[in-house]
Amino acid sequence: MSDALLNALAEALADVVISIDTCDDDVLDPDTAVKWLETTGYPLDRLPPADRRELARLFRRAAHRHPAGAWRDELLRMPEGFGLDDDQHELYCDAIEHVEGRFVATAREADPATPVTTCPGWTFADLVRHHGTTHRWMEHLIRIRAAERVWSREIPLNLPDDAAAYPDWLARGAESVLGTLRKADPDTPMWSDGADQRVAYFPRRLLFEAVVHLADAELSLGREPSIGPGTAADGIEEFLENLPYFPWLAEPVSRLADGSVVLSATDTGASWTVGFGEAGFGWSKSATDDASARVEGPAGDLLLLTYGRRSADDPRFTVTGDPSVPASWLAATAF
Repeated sequence: MSDALLNALAEALADVVISIDTCDDDVLDPDTAVKWLETTGYPLDRLPPADRRELARLFRRAAHRHPAGAWRDELLRMPEGFGLDDDQHELYCDAIEHVEGRFVATAREADPATPVTTCPGWTFADLVRHHGTTHRWMEHLIRIRAAERVWSREIPLNLPDDAAAYPDWLARGAESVLGTLRKADPDTPMWSDGADQRVAYFPRRLLFEAVVHLADAELSLGREPSIGPGTAADGIEEFLENLPYFPWLAEPVSRLADGSVVLSATDTGASWTVGFGEAGFGWSKSATDDASARVEGPAGDLLLLTYGRRSADDPRFTVTGDPSVPASWLAATAF
């Protein structure tokens, strides 16, 4: 079945379901509407996980073909309404597709020799090559269900000779890794360099690699990154969960003096407490009153702070307590 036919069928199904769901009671008997919706949902509920994720993706694609408004919002609610989003795998894949598209478009606008201000010594060509290498490394690992580490230098990159062709190369890599991810069962055990030893680790890790490197590109062009609060909060937690498994971060953190920092998102109300020192590294999804310091700001900016793309003395943040503690923490965890 062609992609065009699948997209058409998904959009037609969505249109019918929304029309039934939003129909006035004097036009369609409510009991009849419920029966029709239940009859429609029954076979969808019995699809295998991969097909459920694919259908959710098709519904979201259909939504984004419509202008912003009530109809698009109804389409975006379809996957949840039919219980297609029982896991986060496809949501991460959709988010990656969106961010990678923005990254590729930004890279195409820039001269490859443009300096990346947040990564001293790098140019846009270096940034794009780095991220495109990540695509190919992850795609290889997932495709073979790696049982042990495979180094990125062992993976064929097929890198173009001309840096001007890097954005197209980046786009191909993003498409390839997403294709492999979407066919994979997220619960399949495999090697990863983080806390989660399943396929599910990789879309989440790739999303925040893409989010942060898109921010690198945008900041270098004098633009302000736009990171949704929910995405940013998940990114902070993903960073903290995996920090002990990344030796280039875990080792500097292990040498820090005793201290703790609360990160508080002013736009969501979420907070995280990070502790380090003689007792070791730890974190919790809450705020403590006895922390050494507290940093408050929007979740997106806190994510960029966590990755060293913002500094704690930036006016976007309010810092209370001992400012040397978050400074030492951020120096140790520069990604």
